[in-house]
Amino acid sequence: MPDPPPDVAAALVPAARRDPEAARALVAHCHPLVVRLVRAHRARSLGEEDLVQEVYLKMFSKLDRYEPRAGVPFEHWLSRLTVRTCLDALRTEARRPHRRAASLTSAAEAWLDSLRGAAAAPPVDDALAARELVDALLARLQPADRLVLTLLDVEERTVAEVARSTGWSATLVRVRAFRARRRLRAAARELRAGGRA
Repeated sequence: MPDPPPDVAAALVPAARRDPEAARALVAHCHPLVVRLVRAHRARSLGEEDLVQEVYLKMFSKLDRYEPRAGVPFEHWLSRLTVRTCLDALRTEARRPHRRAASLTSAAEAWLDSLRGAAAAPPVDDALAARELVDALLARLQPADRLVLTLLDVEERTVAEVARSTGWSATLVRVRAFRARRRLRAAARELRAGGRA
């Protein structure tokens, strides 16, 4: 029979004091959440495990400053920390010299052809190709645009959930999403026109 989940509140103080058992219990409890967020938002140049480790390093370095608030679980604080760490990694990646994007596979090109109007309908049976095209389009956006669209449109989170995860106000989330969708449409038009910049 599996062990019950640890009492997170009880593990926080000892973990902040560098108690190895409490730290292991906290990581074991939080690992699925951190991995899910990192997979959704990691920079292409950073490995998943590296970014997960960076999140845990930041978590433990800031744990002594964490203050619980009524009705707000520790996981919300950790989600915000994880998303911000990913956003920092995306910003760092954006500052590096831009490398030419790899060519799309023929299946992703078929999806692109359907956007161009050159094909009657997209190849709906090839979800991997559709995801490849979405990733190629999102890669053309700034990190904050990529983040807000991934959270709202790919993960289908609510504006309130995105605001909690990012620390942005609900109004800022809506404005950023509106502008990011406009930029995504421009990126799709550029890709459809054959631009590979």
